Amino acid sequence: MSGLSRRQFLRWGLPAGLGLAGAAAAATGKEAAAPMPPGMAHPNPTQYTGARPVPTERQAPDAMDPMQILTAFDYGKVTRSSNGGVQREYTVTAFDLEIEVAKGVKFPAWTFNGTVPGPTIRCTEGDRLIIHFRNEGAHPHSIHLHGIHPANMDGVFEIVPPGGRYDYELTADPFGLFLYHCHVMPLKKHIHKGLYGAFIVDPKTPRPPAKELVMVMNGFDTDLDGKNEFYAVNGIANYFADHPIPLQVGEPVRVYLVNILEFDLINSFHLHGNVFTLFRTGTSLTSSEITDTVMLCQGERCVLEFTYHHPGRFMFHAHQSEFAELGWMGMFDVRPPARTA
Repeated sequence: MSGLSRRQFLRWGLPAGLGLAGAAAAATGKEAAAPMPPGMAHPNPTQYTGARPVPTERQAPDAMDPMQILTAFDYGKVTRSSNGGVQREYTVTAFDLEIEVAKGVKFPAWTFNGTVPGPTIRCTEGDRLIIHFRNEGAHPHSIHLHGIHPANMDGVFEIVPPGGRYDYELTADPFGLFLYHCHVMPLKKHIHKGLYGAFIVDPKTPRPPAKELVMVMNGFDTDLDGKNEFYAVNGIANYFADHPIPLQVGEPVRVYLVNILEFDLINSFHLHGNVFTLFRTGTSLTSSEITDTVMLCQGERCVLEFTYHHPGRFMFHAHQSEFAELGWMGMFDVRPPARTA
C-alpha cells in the first residue's frame, strides 16, 4: 500500500496524486482493529463475516450527483391522523458501493441509499417519524440521529446485523439542523466510509422563502492511512468548482451546512464577495452573527442566509488551504436578475 502523505500529495501535484491515490484505493489489505477503551465497546458482532444479503430496492448507479444532493429533500411517505397529526415514513438502506470521489478515483464506500452523503431527511417539528432501516451491507450498522428521542431509538446499542432490519420511531423535536450517522464501532471507520446524512426539522412557522441548499462537508481516506487525501462538499472533490451553482442577484439563499469530516479536527466555510447571517445549529430563528467564515468541529452544523448584490463567479471553500487545494472548493455563478416582460 502506498505511503503517500497529504503533504506529498500537494507537493507532487494533483494529477500525480490522483493516480497514486487511485492505485492505493484498489489495495485489498486489511487493517488491524485497535482494542477499544474500557466502556467504549458496543455489544455488537463487529467481526461478522457472513455473506451480504440479497439486495432489494436500490438507487440507480448514477445517483451520486452532488448537484442533486443540494436540493433533494426526502419528506417521507406522509399520512395524517384523525386529530391532524402528521406521520412520515422513510426507508433507508445501507449497502456497500464503489463510488467516484474525484476524477478517476474510486472509493469502496458504505452508503445509505447508494449516496455519500445519504438522503436528506426532512420533516416539521412535532411530526411523528418512522424510519425503516435495512442493512444490506457486509458489516453491522445502525442509524444514530441527533436530536431528542427515546434511548432505544438512539442507534448505539440497537446494532443491525447484515440482513437485519430495525424501525426507528420518534417525534421530531426540536426544530433545527441535525445529522444522522452510523454509530457502530470502530466509529471513525463507519463514518469515513460514508454512512451519514443531513436531518432537517423545520419550525412549525416556516422560515422565509429562499433558495435552499444542503452542503455536507466530508473527506475521503483513499489509501486507508488514517488521513484524508480528498475533501469535498456532497461527496465529490472539486465538483462545484467544475459545476458552479447558479444563483441570481437579489435571490435569498439558505445553506444548511453540516460538517461530518473524519480525521481532521475542524472544517470551515468561507464565502467570497459577500457575508452571511449565521444561525448555529438552526435551533433559533435569531441569528448568531454576520460573517463570511464559519468553523465547525465534526457533528456541528449551521444555517447560513445571504443574498448576492453583484453578478459574476464567486468562490466558496474551506479556509484551510490544504483542504481547498485537495477538493473543498466551489463556485457560485451569480447571474443578473431575470427580466420581466
